[in-house]
Amino acid sequence: MYKKFKSLLKKLHRGFFFHIPPSSNLNKKKNILGRQITSFEGGNLNKDKVFYIIQRHEGEGGIFSDLVFVVNHLKIAKNYGFIPIVDMQNFPRWYNEENKVKKTFNSWNYYFKPVSKYSLEEVYKSKNLILTSPIFYSNVDFNYQIQDSEELIKIFKEFIQIDKKIHRVVNFFHRKYFKNKKILGVHFRGTSYKYGRNPYPATIKQMIRKLKKLIKDENYDKVFLVTEDISHFNAIKNEFKNDLLYFKNIFRSSGKVAFQNYPRLNHRYKLGRDLLVETCLLSKCDGYLDTRGNVRGAALTMNLNNSQKRYLIDNGFNAGFPLISNYLWYIKNFLPSNFGGFKKNL
Repeated sequence: MYKKFKSLLKKLHRGFFFHIPPSSNLNKKKNILGRQITSFEGGNLNKDKVFYIIQRHEGEGGIFSDLVFVVNHLKIAKNYGFIPIVDMQNFPRWYNEENKVKKTFNSWNYYFKPVSKYSLEEVYKSKNLILTSPIFYSNVDFNYQIQDSEELIKIFKEFIQIDKKIHRVVNFFHRKYFKNKKILGVHFRGTSYKYGRNPYPATIKQMIRKLKKLIKDENYDKVFLVTEDISHFNAIKNEFKNDLLYFKNIFRSSGKVAFQNYPRLNHRYKLGRDLLVETCLLSKCDGYLDTRGNVRGAALTMNLNNSQKRYLIDNGFNAGFPLISNYLWYIKNFLPSNFGGFKKNL
């Protein structure tokens, strides 16, 4: 194993997929963790093993962007025989709380079981360590859609286990509200997705029109709604009333980034927990309507209903320059479809 490790380091040092700086000692841990260092020596434990520490910048996407990032790195770790560990404690993400949640500061373990049996404490005292770059690699075969890669689906099934408490919430809601009903799940993204370089989210008119058509054509009994946008929530609720299922205590906003607010205890943890619960339920629905994005990718990867029918509202991708991209969705929503606006009939 160690010879294989040294051989790979030589390849990496030649720029195979990331830069390898000189080895360091754990006594310089603060300096190490503050820099984009890829390989270093921790202590003297586990001399026959190579640990692959998966870390990411604070920010840089939500929980399912993190999932895609981690699964791609798990593929690298498995291919080279490294032992992976996800460190979102020393490298916090959007969801980290200042206090422990579920007895840990590592926000990955709020939602998922550890990807190996080793603790962070033991890993950083071990001999051979690799610290990943905090960004997606551009010169490695990274796939941004797990569901499109058979290899990544296998990695997902092997390593990714959702926390049992989250499963219990999912199963309770499913038994109580989905049983003996034909459910159409819908993820209606809004807020920050309306600006910036993202897939264009659906408009309210598009979504209502599409939902009505699917309910009529496919005889769905209920609509299960997932949205972080309060205006979207109110519009769909007003239209479908008693035919709508949803979680009442979900945080929804009117355009402000959810992480800028802190209206409840452990708010950041709950943002990730709630979306993970909702996405599991979307994956269980008989039908699923969405636009492109990481929630759709996660629901399809989970694949908790093999007979699920899937529908997509595809408005294209907002690829404008940063200043322009903040306004393009609103401009296209205003314009008629024959003048560059969004299509009415999907």
